[in-house]
Amino acid sequence: MASLASAGSSLVRTVLYPSTSSAQHVCQRRALHISLRQCSHENPLGLPRSSDPPRPPKMPQRSRGGPPAKRSLPSVRRVLAVSSCKGGVGKSTVAANLALSLLRSPPEGASRPPRVGLLDLDIFGPSVPKLLGLDRGEMGAEVTKAGALIPLTNHSLPTMSMSYLLPPEQASSPIVWRGLMVQKAVQQLLFDVDWRSGARPQYEGEEGAQEGQLPEREQGEELDVLVIDMPPGTGDVALTLTQLVKIDGAVVVSTPQEVALEDTRKGVEMFSKVGVETTGLILNMAHYIPPPPLPQDPLPLFGPPEPFLKLAASLQLPVLGQIPLEPAVSAGGDSGWPVAVRGEEAGGATRKVFLDVARKVWESLLKSKSQQ
Repeated sequence: MASLASAGSSLVRTVLYPSTSSAQHVCQRRALHISLRQCSHENPLGLPRSSDPPRPPKMPQRSRGGPPAKRSLPSVRRVLAVSSCKGGVGKSTVAANLALSLLRSPPEGASRPPRVGLLDLDIFGPSVPKLLGLDRGEMGAEVTKAGALIPLTNHSLPTMSMSYLLPPEQASSPIVWRGLMVQKAVQQLLFDVDWRSGARPQYEGEEGAQEGQLPEREQGEELDVLVIDMPPGTGDVALTLTQLVKIDGAVVVSTPQEVALEDTRKGVEMFSKVGVETTGLILNMAHYIPPPPLPQDPLPLFGPPEPFLKLAASLQLPVLGQIPLEPAVSAGGDSGWPVAVRGEEAGGATRKVFLDVARKVWESLLKSKSQQ
């Protein structure tokens, strides 16, 4: 935490750091998920070590009279942000299934399967590891010889999350950090991940695929698109991401309630202020379809879609899809097999919507890239 205090005619900047014992504890936790041959690697999150004097995080250099220059992410061609601003609307579930749908619906005319990654940028409440079955105790982040984090992969989707940096016994412990530490962690997760590692596609039927095991890591090519699961709100993480990274598009997720739509508008306005184009809106939990033999009429349990459609029209944004409320979606997330990769009949309506959304997103991303 930083503060400014006046001392005569000058300003004194004070920076507060975690105590030595706290910093040492964090470093010990991080080392548990690094093999012995990698222990000499520089702390990838830049946390103070007990043996080193505390140093403030290094922020990117600002250009004269303006914000930091935006950069492309290493080994990533396009970046798609998934936001909600309102918590509890199913944004992480949408981000995970959208990333998997992008992986399984190549753009028209593509000569090879697309390479897609998923970054969980929710420092305080990461959900991606659970959704993708990567929350088992034996799994943790490793680093390359160059000191970059190696993504964990399942369902052919390489992912990175703050959760991978914590040992199993600390998985349920809260991360209590102030602004500067959060900003530094976000920068490391953005710029210090080698997405070429673990980006090799793995398809159903390939050895280890059905058991959800990690494919053998091979040095691959850069990602065609990185989907970023943003935390709710418009705070430090959102500001750090949008100011530092060249983002090709943003998808904003909402539910039909008016209380959620108010924050949806704020999210769109935030992206507009920082120069990020909003690709479109997604209405999650739009309606419920009862199982047979009950009538198959859609039931808008959380309200009719008209207010959402009205908001989209007022913002002049396309509605990418209206995702139904199906038990298979929740069951898939809890089991680590998202509905987008499940083969049974249950959840078929949701899979169809996600594939259609993925097609629209690919069209927008390719169009945006060609105009740059």
